[in-house]
Amino acid sequence: MSARLSTRPPKTPLLLVDDDALIVESLALVLEEDYEVHTAATRSEAKALLRKLGHQVPLALVDLGLPPTPHSPEEGFALIGELLAADPSARVLVLSGQNTRANIQHALTLGAVDFIPKPADPALLQARLTHHAMIREVEQAAAPREGLVEMLGHSPAIDALREQIRQFADAPFAVLIEGESGVGKELVANRLHYESRRARLPLLTINCTAFTPELLEAQLFGQIRGAFTGASATKSGMLEEAGSGSLVLDEIGELPPALQVKLLRVLENGEYYRLGHLRR
Repeated sequence: MSARLSTRPPKTPLLLVDDDALIVESLALVLEEDYEVHTAATRSEAKALLRKLGHQVPLALVDLGLPPTPHSPEEGFALIGELLAADPSARVLVLSGQNTRANIQHALTLGAVDFIPKPADPALLQARLTHHAMIREVEQAAAPREGLVEMLGHSPAIDALREQIRQFADAPFAVLIEGESGVGKELVANRLHYESRRARLPLLTINCTAFTPELLEAQLFGQIRGAFTGASATKSGMLEEAGSGSLVLDEIGELPPALQVKLLRVLENGEYYRLGHLRR
């Protein structure tokens, strides 16, 4: 007697967290064809399940309104943070009827990659999960993060800092890092970049005290040939070179007031001009 070996690849593990048994049952039936579905009704059950499995789950579909406060999103928010603290490469999608603008923004700020309002069309849900599973596979197959600087040591303070870095790494806004000289602000900036989905993109650093105001503006925004004495060629600036990666502005508090206004415009709407550019 011979057995035929299956050529189908193993199913991707998926954690489904929702306290509505009917939703869990119906979604599990829809998703189990393509995913190894693990279900939990509460935040504590989800964490216990992960401990029992002994490995991280690359995809999670999480409701915000979980017991003991199903009418509040706080349990769901807490679970998002805990899942990403345990595995920063996990992709957490929110499936919730608590889809106010504030809840969506906060979930994405915490690191969720998608927010799908209830009731969700099964085909749409499948498509979103497939999309994020493929993105994670590409990220995992990418080259090692050669520029990553390790953060050594364990203490309540350093562990809390690590969790903050994970939470803010993919924040859709600029991050301000404060601290006295020598405490490791540049190290935190490095970790923010390499813990984020921008890890394969450029990480550039500029010291705002190392240039005259005119040269600093050219370094940041680029220059047009002839913009100032010595500007013999048109060049791109660090904002352009960083692209969708990360730009660290060291000693940003020393930025000249005139450049602060121009940088604010970049932060607000992403708009800037090369030094010497003639605007109409």
